[in-house]
Amino acid sequence: MANYVKISTLGPEPPRVNPGTGQEAVDWMIDFWRKELKQVLPDRPDLIVVPEACDRFLAHSKEERLAYYRTRGNQVRDFFAKVARENHCYVAYSAAREMPDGTWRNSTQIIDRNGQVVGIYNKNHPVVTETTEWGVLAGREAPLIECDFGKVACVICFDLNFDELRLKYVEAKPDLLIFSSMYHGGFMQNYWAYTCRAHMVTAVAGARLPSAIISPVGTVIASSTSYFHYVTATVNLDCKVAHLDFNWEKLEALKNKYGPGVSIYAPDYVGVVLISSELEDVTADEMVQEFEIELLDDYWARSLAHRHDPKNMEPPA
Repeated sequence: MANYVKISTLGPEPPRVNPGTGQEAVDWMIDFWRKELKQVLPDRPDLIVVPEACDRFLAHSKEERLAYYRTRGNQVRDFFAKVARENHCYVAYSAAREMPDGTWRNSTQIIDRNGQVVGIYNKNHPVVTETTEWGVLAGREAPLIECDFGKVACVICFDLNFDELRLKYVEAKPDLLIFSSMYHGGFMQNYWAYTCRAHMVTAVAGARLPSAIISPVGTVIASSTSYFHYVTATVNLDCKVAHLDFNWEKLEALKNKYGPGVSIYAPDYVGVVLISSELEDVTADEMVQEFEIELLDDYWARSLAHRHDPKNMEPPA
């Protein structure tokens, strides 16, 4: 059945001021994000996503940054938790965390509608110098974090380059990928959404780099622009991806039965469709089963099995 989720993503220019390392700096950062969030809160989103290292000052030296982080502690996270609680929304807060042993993690913390942290993802693939210069250790886990609208998986910046993490998510099948970053990643964003068969929301620091919401077939649903570094859009997470091969007549029959109760979208050139249920009492999975529509991954698996059957292969040399 339809599972509509309203998502806001923000990609402001990181602060380039240096307000020192004490409480004044923490208060400055909280005020910065209070003003930023005012731009999307009127939309009443279910989820707000901010970029990687969202509460970092670029003008800080290494010593200043570490001192500021230790003053900051969890204060900025707690500010976002208060926003989540007061606005009944989730927040994906991405920032550096110091661990009890003095090492660091580059983390995205998922805060729920009650202001509680319900899951933490530690960047699996930090840039080498994050570790050698800053003590940021690589995360070991790639958890699916349960939200009331579905399962989310997190990706942070440099992670986007590594199949090791992507393939874990291909197997885990999240409903939504959350990408907080300091770099854009180009077509890799679309590739991750498509290969994970998941919606993806990207929050990229820097007003000149778009932040976006991407469909499971790799198309951009909504994007920030050169005028507005934030965007809000509603997505329907009750969806399935199928190939057009052997499904044309079944898709026509599906549409004929359910009419506006089903959305069938085919992006250019790749031969796939996104099937979404717009109904309150029938899921996309039930629609697919009713009309025996072969899903994309099942089609790939069947094609590979056909290819590897010895009777379908040329004889060995």
